[in-house]
Amino acid sequence: MKKNLYLIYSGILSLFLTGLSAQQWNGLTLYSNMGSTMGYLIDTNNINVKTWAFTGGTGYSAHMMPGGDIWRSVNNPGNILTGGGMTGRIQKINYAGTILWDYTYSSSTYCLHHDHCPLPNGNVLVISYDVKTPTDATNAGCTSAITIWAEKVLELKPIGTNSAQIVWQWNVWDHLVQNAIVGGGNYQTSIVNNPQLLNINYLTQKDWMHMNGIDYNPILDQITISSHWMNEWYVIDHSTTTAQAASHAGGNSGMGGDFLYRWGNPLAYQAAGTKILNVTHDAHWIPEGSPNAGYLVGVNNAGLAGPKTAIDQVTVPRSNYNYTYTPGIQFNPTSFTLRHSSTGYTSNMGSSDQFPNGNQMICLATAGTIYEIDPLGNTIWTKNTAGSTPQAHRYTTCYINNAAPLQPTITLSGADLVSTTGVTYQWYQNGNLLAGATSQTYTPGVNGIYVVRVTDIYGCVYAYSAGYNFMGPLGIASLNTINDQITIYPNPSNGIITIKTGSDQFEKIKIILFDSFGKIVLQVNNIKTIDLSALESGIYYMNIVSEKNGTINKKISLIK
Repeated sequence: MKKNLYLIYSGILSLFLTGLSAQQWNGLTLYSNMGSTMGYLIDTNNINVKTWAFTGGTGYSAHMMPGGDIWRSVNNPGNILTGGGMTGRIQKINYAGTILWDYTYSSSTYCLHHDHCPLPNGNVLVISYDVKTPTDATNAGCTSAITIWAEKVLELKPIGTNSAQIVWQWNVWDHLVQNAIVGGGNYQTSIVNNPQLLNINYLTQKDWMHMNGIDYNPILDQITISSHWMNEWYVIDHSTTTAQAASHAGGNSGMGGDFLYRWGNPLAYQAAGTKILNVTHDAHWIPEGSPNAGYLVGVNNAGLAGPKTAIDQVTVPRSNYNYTYTPGIQFNPTSFTLRHSSTGYTSNMGSSDQFPNGNQMICLATAGTIYEIDPLGNTIWTKNTAGSTPQAHRYTTCYINNAAPLQPTITLSGADLVSTTGVTYQWYQNGNLLAGATSQTYTPGVNGIYVVRVTDIYGCVYAYSAGYNFMGPLGIASLNTINDQITIYPNPSNGIITIKTGSDQFEKIKIILFDSFGKIVLQVNNIKTIDLSALESGIYYMNIVSEKNGTINKKISLIK
């Protein structure tokens, strides 16, 4: 939802509803060619409405915020690490072209690269390489003693004009698995039964994953990332602390920093199935207000024979903050839900936007072509940029000219949740829209994480609150009461355990069992008698996840 972090929302949506979707989506397109110091805002007649002379060449992407501020990645000439998509630097610039913030994050062991994503709280998500030595690699269970450029995601809070505080961090190195070296680091007997982790011995090379696209979903508080070499899209939990993000538990999902969902290449986790993505960029969610809102979508660079580029959309099997998965097989769906066969081919980079009237805009980066199609696939607008254009994005003039409302906050007043003032309101519980919950105040009937969305006075943009964890009128005591009603016996056990729930609020449950090292060793749904006899003796930790009441934690002692 990065392109519409505060969703573009105007009366033009009615064009789709009245069947006039073949018209162009009315707005202005922002682009800047890779390495160029120039930025352009053009209308659908290809007339320059605004031109910027930037400081520093464009590293990869540029994104506009309500009110016209621009976040752009910049080539840092002092980068020690070099390679495709390397940036090392990021700027925030106002519409007039004044630099508000200019930050460099680059060394011999880390460097910003490719995409970034502004957040509702004023911070920004960035992708960085995270260099690991040959010793690090072998200690982690890699069969090759090589230097590996691993990946990390940082949330940066701008400080002053050229500094930043890292307020949240996720490292893929904390979420590895291997089955090649028994007793080695991150060893598990099965890769396919641990898809929440990345196989360190899959296609291992120096520039290993080559992440390139990042997006944030403010309703779910989740992040999606695309990987060039893995040919996958990933979803991770942003609601964690940094410590939880380095573990396998915690956050709204209960899974810490493990992958909640992955799609595009089941071979990467040794599942049977077909690789759909063949080099991919710009993974993002389709935002609210557009057809297929909530789908994941991205550029499938060589997805078609020729090669030819496709834009693939996928409906995800989400259940609240988690994703339905059957151990031993690939994540659903087994193929794309919808596909647009592009007018050409971009070997690398590229982007797409999905608009409320059903149109899409596609940027074929290496071809320097941006074009718009209607819902039937007819091309209704084209721009040749005469250069390499990694991404391009379109915004309404209302969005550009009017700043977003302040990020709303939620407070508890008696039994009611109350939002700060907005023009319109929409409430969500555990990532799901609550139909009819459109007042400033909402009275929750069940426990959960609540988010509210507001619009500004002009109806141009959406702004989303952070999640509010509602624990019921008795607060934490109510959850403790439920915890007391759940019994696991026998405990200690020699193998077979039974989960007894005295509350009908735990009829539908997900069981996640962790070993003492935090590795997931079992995941089942709605099963209350479980055989643990295949596991070694020791201490295990069980998360019992209820759709209605969150997560209960239990400690199990297995003695055989």
